[in-house]
Amino acid sequence: MLPVDPIVLLAFLPAGLALNLTPGADMLFCIGQGMRRGPRAAWAASGGISLGSFVHGLLAGLGLGALVAAHPGLFDAIRWIGVAYLLWLAVSSLRARAPGPAAPESSSRAFRDGFVVNLTNPKVILFVLAFVPQFVDPARGQVLAQFLTFAAMLAIGGFVINGLAGAFSARVGQRMARSEGMSRWLGRISAGIFGALALRLALTERA
Repeated sequence: MLPVDPIVLLAFLPAGLALNLTPGADMLFCIGQGMRRGPRAAWAASGGISLGSFVHGLLAGLGLGALVAAHPGLFDAIRWIGVAYLLWLAVSSLRARAPGPAAPESSSRAFRDGFVVNLTNPKVILFVLAFVPQFVDPARGQVLAQFLTFAAMLAIGGFVINGLAGAFSARVGQRMARSEGMSRWLGRISAGIFGALALRLALTERA
C-alpha cells in the first residue's frame, strides 16, 4: 500500500507547486549563484536546496523539527549560523575575480552552499511543520514515509523552478561579465543578494 493516498497526493501537488513558485530565499539564492557563476552553478545550488528541503521533511517526520519549534534558543542558534554563512558568501562575492565558466569545484561548492543555507533556515522547519502535516494521515501508518513523500514532491518542484530561475539569471550575468566594470558590479549585485538574505534571516521572528 502506498504511504500516501493518491487523491491526497493530487491535492498536495498544486499546493506545493504554488509554494515553489512563490519567490523566496531559495529562489533568490539560485539567482545569485546563476548571475555570478553561470547556469551550472545555479542548478547545483538548486540541487543543494532541494536536498535540504528533503532533510527538513525527514527531521519533521522524526519529530526533530518540533524540538526546534519548542526551543527558542536552538531556533536562534540555527538562525544565526545561517546569517553568518550568508554574510561570508556576500564577502566572498565581493572578493571574487571575474566569473568564468563554472568549474566542477564551483558547482560542488554551489551545491554545498545551497544545502547549508537551506538547512540553517529554521523557518523552513517551521513551515514544513505547519504545512505538510495537514496532508499526513496517521491512520494510514508509515508517518515518516508520508513526510518523506511530500518532502520529495516539494524538493523536486523546487529543484526545477529554482534551477530555471537561476539559469535564466545566468544569461544576464554572462552578458554583464563581458565587461570588467560590469563584472565588478555583478559581484556587488551577488553580494547584495546574499546580504539581503542574511538581513531577512536575522530579522526573522518565530511565528
